[in-house]
Amino acid sequence: MKTDNFVPQMAIALVHHPIVDREKKIVATNITNFDIHDIARASTVYGVDKYFIVHPMKEQLMFVERILDHWRVGQGAKFNPYRKTALNPVRTAEDIAKAIDAWKRESQIIEDPVIIATHARAVNGAKPLTFDGARDLLWTQKKPVFVIFGTGFGLTDEFMTNCHYVLESIKGAPPRDYRHLSVRSAVSICLDRLLGPW
Repeated sequence: MKTDNFVPQMAIALVHHPIVDREKKIVATNITNFDIHDIARASTVYGVDKYFIVHPMKEQLMFVERILDHWRVGQGAKFNPYRKTALNPVRTAEDIAKAIDAWKRESQIIEDPVIIATHARAVNGAKPLTFDGARDLLWTQKKPVFVIFGTGFGLTDEFMTNCHYVLESIKGAPPRDYRHLSVRSAVSICLDRLLGPW
């Protein structure tokens, strides 16, 4: 439970490469309009400092920038100022290293952040972290935290084992334990568990 005016330092990224597809091949997924808007809104609600959309292809990042320009400074800014506010945390980057560097530079973060990947299942060789453990990093240890979400069928195992931790999965209801949320839903649930006022 929050007891003071401390604001945790947290950024998130939605990564589109390296991603596994349904055939276990490594691919780059397309950026979707829904992911830009809905995750931005959740980020703003929960006080996420920056939301990075990460893709290696410049054409895909240009697509994001056109949308951001429309809602931040174009006709969309006048039509719906709430959307303009929601999109304030959104940034683009070609890879995770550039996203982290940009966050540290723009938000003047001196300490290297704790890098936490997410996945629907446990990952062999990765160091697991519970939601309580992640909240402890944010709220008690007051560490800057960078949380990474994948698209498609998830981040590659190699990518995740190179992160500091992999966050515990969002479990489905028994007995099926179905785990195939949209990334937008998964991000919202994770943000509430990590940053929610409870």
